[in-house]
This record gives sequence, structure tokens and C-alpha cells, in this order.
Amino acid sequence: MQSGGPEHYRPFVQAYGPYIYKTVFAVLHSPHDAEDVTQEVLLQIYRSLPECRLDGLKTWITRIAVNRAIDFKRSRARRPEEPHGSEELLEKVQGDGTGGSAAETIALEQEGKRQVLEQVDLLPDNYREVVTAYYMEDKSYEQIAAETGLERKSVESRLYRARSWMKRHWRKEDFE
Repeated sequence: MQSGGPEHYRPFVQAYGPYIYKTVFAVLHSPHDAEDVTQEVLLQIYRSLPECRLDGLKTWITRIAVNRAIDFKRSRARRPEEPHGSEELLEKVQGDGTGGSAAETIALEQEGKRQVLEQVDLLPDNYREVVTAYYMEDKSYEQIAAETGLERKSVESRLYRARSWMKRHWRKEDFE
């Protein structure tokens, strides 16, 4: 397997593909994204096998899969949200089709924003600052770093930890 050509790729995928997929899925929680990242990881690992020492192979494979999944997740988080489609915008103006008006929709959105702001105020200080700057003020990592005196990597790290904190501490009921 280590020095094999393309004919050895299929057995490699069959042997390690399901394990890599489960590992990546555990990070991404999206079957489609996990499939894409798994393919990238399989190719990356297979190409790197000739230089690999086989002791600790599964640990090495796991580390590559997890790191690639985290990189993918970070790149997704950096992308700006897609703008609303014209159909969705028209639906908001005309009402949502359930008898509600645009005014009701706007009022519900404002209430939702108020609840989010209330929860953000409960974040630990070091997280609140970067979350507010990044998500509410639409500032880039570089802008936040310049304003806070942190390194760019520290800003990324704090945002990652803040998201983890929110997942652990926020409940759906807090926003209903």
C-alpha cells in the first residue's frame, strides 16, 4: 500500500474511508461537507504515504482528518452570508404566506435580535468583544486584531472558543 500506484487506491479508500468520514463528520455535522472533506483527506493521505512511517498510522490519519475538517469549518465561518434571494425578499414584504404581515415578520426579527444581544451580553468578557466585533459589526480578523492589540491567530482562536462556549451554554429555549 505504501508504495503502490493507482491500483492500490481503491483498497486504501475501502480500508480507511469510513473511519475518516466518521472522524470528519464528528467535526462538521454535515454529511455533504463531510463527504467532500473526506475525499480531500483521502487524496492528501494517499499522496503522502510514501514518506510516512507506518508506526502510528491511524493517529497520523486522524490528525490530518481532524485538522482538514477544522480548516474547512473555519473557511466556511469566514465567508459572508449569502444575500437573500429576490423570492425570499418578496415573501417578506408580502407576508410569509401564513397570514402574517411584513410588520409581524419585522417585529419577530427584532425580538430575535434582542434575545441574541441579551445572550451575547452574558458571554465571558474576552469572548464578547470579538463576537460583537466579528458578527455584529462585520469586522474582519485583521480589524479586530488591530483594535484589540491581539494577534490575528488569537482573534481566530477566541472566536472558535466563543462558538464552543455558546454551543455548550446556550439552549434553544433561551431564544423562544
